[in-house]
Amino acid sequence: MLSKRIIPCLDVKDGRTVKGVNFIDLKDAGDPVELAWQYAQQGADELVFLDITATHERRKTMIEMVKSVARQLNIPFTIGGGITTVQDAEALLNAGADKISINSAAVKNPELIEELARNFGVQFVVVAVDTKLVEGRNMVHLNGGRLITELETEDWIRKAEGLGAGEILLTSMDHDGTKQGFDCGLLNTITQMINIPVIASGGAGKVEHFIEVFEKTGVDAALAASVFHFGEIPIPDLKQKLKYHNIPVRL
Repeated sequence: MLSKRIIPCLDVKDGRTVKGVNFIDLKDAGDPVELAWQYAQQGADELVFLDITATHERRKTMIEMVKSVARQLNIPFTIGGGITTVQDAEALLNAGADKISINSAAVKNPELIEELARNFGVQFVVVAVDTKLVEGRNMVHLNGGRLITELETEDWIRKAEGLGAGEILLTSMDHDGTKQGFDCGLLNTITQMINIPVIASGGAGKVEHFIEVFEKTGVDAALAASVFHFGEIPIPDLKQKLKYHNIPVRL
């Protein structure tokens, strides 16, 4: 069985790592390059950097930061935010990123998923989906959760897989930052529905939440931010406890 991955997520705004609750009330959490190096040392399997204002403010992801991170890291990392063309993705790949994550741009132009998969391979393309329950239905949201779409989450994820997404990064906005646990019900539905890896995001607050999401759903990875940034859950401790529960991890 493949090892389950633990992925710290660094939301980047104006060159600093930030963290909020339900996508708002942002607090400074440190220098992203420094944090990335620390996580690699602690045993993180991968990292995700999201330039959380790039799409909203029409800014491109920071190439220089990617180069700095690539020089320091020996683990894969994904970059997202403001990527709207093959040229954007190519620039990030050339700067050292292992994968790119697209969200709003993919919804607005689904053919972008196909183009990226064709140019770089499906393993390079992560489709990030921000979902929120609206009147009993899981609906896709854009621009950091500021904009609701008419797309139902399950339908959109199926379509993204068909277009060439290599991985889904699924964030439950209802759970994000609350530390009440991952949305295991939705994650289980999605993992049974598609054949590509799913990264669970939104809601991690304690070690038990990671154990639960790996035991109750078919996710391949679990992503968190503040519990790692502020030292609430040390990654080596987390992995030892996962191993104790017979969850395969890379130590």
